[in-house]
Amino acid sequence: MDAKECFQKANEEFINENFEKALELYSTAIELDGTNPEYYNNRAQTKINIGKYDEALTDTNTACELDPTNMKAYVRKGIALFHLEKFKEAYTTFQAAEILGPEDKVLKTWLRKCEAELDISDKNSDNELVEPLVGVSKGKDESVKITKEPAPPISAPSQPPPKPIAPKTRYDWYQTQTNVVVNVMLKNVKKEECTVDIQPKSLSVTVKLPGGDECNLKLHLAHDIIPEKSFSKVMSTKIEIKLRKSEERQWAKLENDGQKDTVKQFNPQGTEPVVSKYPTSSHYTRNWDKLVTEIKEEEKEEKLEGDAALNNLFQKIYADANDDTKKAMMKSFYESGGTVLSTNWNEVGKQKVEVKPPDGMEHKKWEI
Repeated sequence: MDAKECFQKANEEFINENFEKALELYSTAIELDGTNPEYYNNRAQTKINIGKYDEALTDTNTACELDPTNMKAYVRKGIALFHLEKFKEAYTTFQAAEILGPEDKVLKTWLRKCEAELDISDKNSDNELVEPLVGVSKGKDESVKITKEPAPPISAPSQPPPKPIAPKTRYDWYQTQTNVVVNVMLKNVKKEECTVDIQPKSLSVTVKLPGGDECNLKLHLAHDIIPEKSFSKVMSTKIEIKLRKSEERQWAKLENDGQKDTVKQFNPQGTEPVVSKYPTSSHYTRNWDKLVTEIKEEEKEEKLEGDAALNNLFQKIYADANDDTKKAMMKSFYESGGTVLSTNWNEVGKQKVEVKPPDGMEHKKWEI
């Protein structure tokens, strides 16, 4: 078999969830042709699916080097970093991907997940990384240096701190075609003090706190799952529970609220499709599909500020640029850790772009 045939067979094994076989075939394709970024890209996704995040990161780095404009490579690099709990670097990587695909829904979900993680783990973190965006200056070398104003000092409280109270049990969830992942946001939980009970229709989590209290979470799931193929993992910032779906279907909600899901149906006759009208306790029904369209129109007219405005500017520059300019933008942003954005491929293509942290800030290299 040649490299292309190996790659196609690997894709078939991946779809059938024979990940070890897919991994073997992707590796063979790379041995036969090590210049195709998609081979590394798909092998990285396979490694992510089986939990080999360090190896997936290596493959995504190679894919980004071979094709600096490959959005999937940046997204999968960010996912690998996220699972390695390197949330700041994952966030910067997802921002780079956002320049390539600003409307990608999966990407927006991962950006929100990074923001949620940084909100609870940003303080006292050993993994310091230069954070991009806020101000922009453009010099003769056609490079954009991104600067960030230092935060003002926080004055000491005048009153003694209150007694600690048990934290509220916060959680979020997302899904793939085959799994539902629930993240319980509790930091520094010891494995022996955490009990996770996974049943076909329910999930419960109990955590003993240092003061003797308990945090409890009980979810009645909207659809059946397979407990034998589900598992949990205690991490430094959260408890991750991966639930295997009994049917490969899209969940409209995580919990069973007693109301039946309705979805938009395809009409093969070519007439108007059936529009979803979700149940409500009000005396009228709302056309949610129309509402989504209205929200999108409002977002287009919304006046952006700060990071959002700057990201929007980058996206517009990228959309109107030629291929060399696009490669220069992605290579400079990626290699500089989000601190430089250059449009000059003649300069950027010759050598690696160095990190240029803002004045008064220090860049620390990630150890992988």
